[in-house]
Amino acid sequence: MALAPLSTPPDTARRQAAYAALSVVLDPELDEPITDLGFVRSLEVDDDTVTAHLRLPTSFCSPNFAYLMASDAKDVLAALPWTGHVVVELDDHHDSDLINAGLAADAGYRGTFRHEAEQDLDELREIFRRKAHTAAMERCLTALLRADPDRQVERLGEVTLGDLPDDDRTRALRRRRSALGLPDVPTAFVLVGHDGTRYAAADVPLTLRRARSTRISIDGNAHFCRGLLRTRYPGSGDDQAPRVDGAEPADARVASTSTFFPLSQLKEHLS
Repeated sequence: MALAPLSTPPDTARRQAAYAALSVVLDPELDEPITDLGFVRSLEVDDDTVTAHLRLPTSFCSPNFAYLMASDAKDVLAALPWTGHVVVELDDHHDSDLINAGLAADAGYRGTFRHEAEQDLDELREIFRRKAHTAAMERCLTALLRADPDRQVERLGEVTLGDLPDDDRTRALRRRRSALGLPDVPTAFVLVGHDGTRYAAADVPLTLRRARSTRISIDGNAHFCRGLLRTRYPGSGDDQAPRVDGAEPADARVASTSTFFPLSQLKEHLS
């Protein structure tokens, strides 16, 4: 007996699914989804064709970061079971023509930038996964210090995942550990190098200060880039989700109506 063909969802459901797929694409430097940052300028679905346009805070944002986000966006959209043709284009960037041509030809990063491609995408991802992990460690350990002012900084190296509260910070840390291949068990130590090596007690204070510098840099860049996007594209703040980590008052701007589906509404649609 012949199997009935799989039904294709209507365009509205497919658009929601496409937007949900884009929500896993991260800005590597800011460690946030491009959907939360407002980087998705438009998203159109016509039968099995998906067309997405991305925008960035400035025309001179790093080309390798821009390509990585655009390439990842195309990959997640192409992975949807019903897509037949996917177009992802980066708007208003000084390398838009080059990047868009490379994406259309599936040329890859090195095929797109050729001699200018000093690193491959896997190397870039690893660098920023490590920075995100460092910042996540610092957030969790600093929260412990604030909750218990009598806790000795030198003894933070003894803290395990099981000692952390079950909250968003801890879950974020565990996700970042998993991305680096670090163990996610209650007995695993929190303050470790990217290869899982523990720090001596005497090295903990300096390690934590360095981690704090990394975290502040990420938070500051995120706030700055969000503001630049709102300035460059009036109304784009309506498409930005509130930022929890390192949030500034201006980062909490989310309009009640949006061109796209905010994640809170998207979850309701998909549940």
